[in-house]
Amino acid sequence: MQLIAYILIYPILWLISILPFRLLYAFSDILYLFIFKLFGYRKTTVKENLRLVFTDKSEKEIAEITSKFYHHLCDMIVEAIKSMTITEKELKKRFTFSNIDAIADLEEKQKSVILMCAHYGSWEWIFILQKHVGYKGHAVYKRLGNKYFDRLVKRIRAKFDTYLITNKETFGILAESHKKGELTMNGFASDQSPKVNKAYHWGEFMGIKVPMYTGAETLAKKMDMAVVFFDVTRLKRGFYSTEFTVITENPREYKDYDITDEFFKLVEQQINKAPQYYLWTHKRWKHRNKVPEKY
Repeated sequence: MQLIAYILIYPILWLISILPFRLLYAFSDILYLFIFKLFGYRKTTVKENLRLVFTDKSEKEIAEITSKFYHHLCDMIVEAIKSMTITEKELKKRFTFSNIDAIADLEEKQKSVILMCAHYGSWEWIFILQKHVGYKGHAVYKRLGNKYFDRLVKRIRAKFDTYLITNKETFGILAESHKKGELTMNGFASDQSPKVNKAYHWGEFMGIKVPMYTGAETLAKKMDMAVVFFDVTRLKRGFYSTEFTVITENPREYKDYDITDEFFKLVEQQINKAPQYYLWTHKRWKHRNKVPEKY
């Protein structure tokens, strides 16, 4: 069944991917009507999340952010599909870096990097960063259920020199690279919610106590990697600019979980700046009522 699904769906995705951007975003507008207006995909979750973290906003403001979010979500979907056939030249034009010298400086210092981000703005096109640096690139991801589509996603990233690795593979692969003395840049989307029984740290995110992933910080300390946050700004439809913030070059100087807390503060600044670009469909705050007494 997985192969049949792939054979049926892949040609459709490829045809969408070769559309010129003007038609691609026209398709996104149609997709918005189906996902938001007709089916209301996770609309209840989105509004509940927005009401929870923006207690000062009116229902009219919540509705406006919700609508803008779904427009952006649909753009993200078609941009992800476009990744199948987009050229390096086109992607470099559409996804730029305002202070790439911050990464170049770390590379010159022979520091490998943990690159932390949230599901904000555009994380789909960040892999073009590898064409600007000399680092070996990894991105931690959750394996897709369909092995054929999983291979496709890996292939798309690999053509821009980024290699996808699962959570279970991460420590072994990074440890081996560290042992060999390889300079690596390793991407982590660290804003999602871990299971309560696997959470080592609870902290404040948008004013609410939640469990937090700490794997990126732990690996940075074990292998003495610099920790960098990237902040994506949408300039206009289909165009993004990224700014890097070096959280630390020396993670072992930080107390446990201080790096993680600093990361979430930076994510909050992103969200407050333009909340419509955050991924509100995920139940990020679902464990808020399960905080252990020691926290």
